[in-house]
Amino acid sequence: MTTISDVSAPAPGPAAAPIPAERRGDHRGSWIPTWGMVTTRLMELRKRRGLMIALAIVYIGIPVIFLAVRLVSHAVAPHSYGPAGGYNIFTTLVAGFMYTFGFIVAATVGCTAGSVDLTEGMFRHLVITGRSRLALYFARIPAGLAIVIAMVAVGYTIVCAVCVFAAPTQLSYDGVTVPQGLSRPALDSWAASHADEVICNFNFGPGQGLNGPPPSVPCGGGQFSGPPPGATIQTRNGTVTVPAHASQAEIRAFAVSVANQDYRDYSTQFLVPSYSLMIETGLWISLVAVAAFVVGLGLSSLIGQRTVPVVILIVWELILTPALSIHLISHLLNVQRGILGLALGHIEPGGLPLPFGPGGGGNGPNGHTLLPESTLVASLVIVGWLVVWTALGAWRMATRDA
Repeated sequence: MTTISDVSAPAPGPAAAPIPAERRGDHRGSWIPTWGMVTTRLMELRKRRGLMIALAIVYIGIPVIFLAVRLVSHAVAPHSYGPAGGYNIFTTLVAGFMYTFGFIVAATVGCTAGSVDLTEGMFRHLVITGRSRLALYFARIPAGLAIVIAMVAVGYTIVCAVCVFAAPTQLSYDGVTVPQGLSRPALDSWAASHADEVICNFNFGPGQGLNGPPPSVPCGGGQFSGPPPGATIQTRNGTVTVPAHASQAEIRAFAVSVANQDYRDYSTQFLVPSYSLMIETGLWISLVAVAAFVVGLGLSSLIGQRTVPVVILIVWELILTPALSIHLISHLLNVQRGILGLALGHIEPGGLPLPFGPGGGGNGPNGHTLLPESTLVASLVIVGWLVVWTALGAWRMATRDA
């Protein structure tokens, strides 16, 4: 019997070669960095111990030394030196130090991360590996931010802890012990019962609802408030002569008018920063650090070195931003609204003073000192800076000759 094979069956061919295990899942052309790339970039930055120690001393060491000196001074001589913490110390450190130096520290880390491969001659070797240049660039962002955010978290946590646990127990306003959180009528009542202290110590300007010239009351040390009795002074109501003796009713009325004039400023003073203010401030200075890092990373990648971008960003933050953010230039208003520092100032928590000038932040009591700008526009400006500088840095990385 003859057997006929199925002619439709394909002829046997060589077996398919197995894919090596090390090549499975190899995404070298992907722009998304792998975890190994991120950890490698992180290790490169951490190994620059001199730079990391210097930045930690600047951002963490200086506040620690400042607070330690205040703690020791208050413990040794509590009547001569006030408490180490409190609301005023918190706002001073955050707006006066941590904002500015956080920007500089984050920008320095960003400039280092964006240029370390070029300055050490490793860029050619990274390109030879076949990894996507975009992935090489994007890997630096989480690696650098891990260092920056860690420094910000440590320094800010120390400041918050001292300001809360070493806060004063009584509110001192203009050198006078005043109860905290009084309403306007309650402050008026307190001022009427402490009229001499209010008139001698509270700050007040001419006019603005005051009941005539300040009466002459004893302020200690042989000093008296106001012009001497019998003096002739010019007021908005005409020329008046200071009476030789003011009645108690007139003194109390003047003290109440002073308290009314100062109430807006008094209402912003607290013994300790609130939890909501500390959380909002922590998020805000973290955003400042992120923005500074991204700009520094993109600028250093664009220029190809670290020193010049660091100098540019320091000058920009310490000189140009304060000048352009506060002083209005009529023909450049829209340009000024596009300044990163101005946008960050507008979203600053309202309980803080303006970092680069007098007054409060964008939501604070004196936020009008800033160039007028909505919160939405300020947010879009910040996002624009992050996107543009990331795009410029990635583009330069992708087009640079190896």
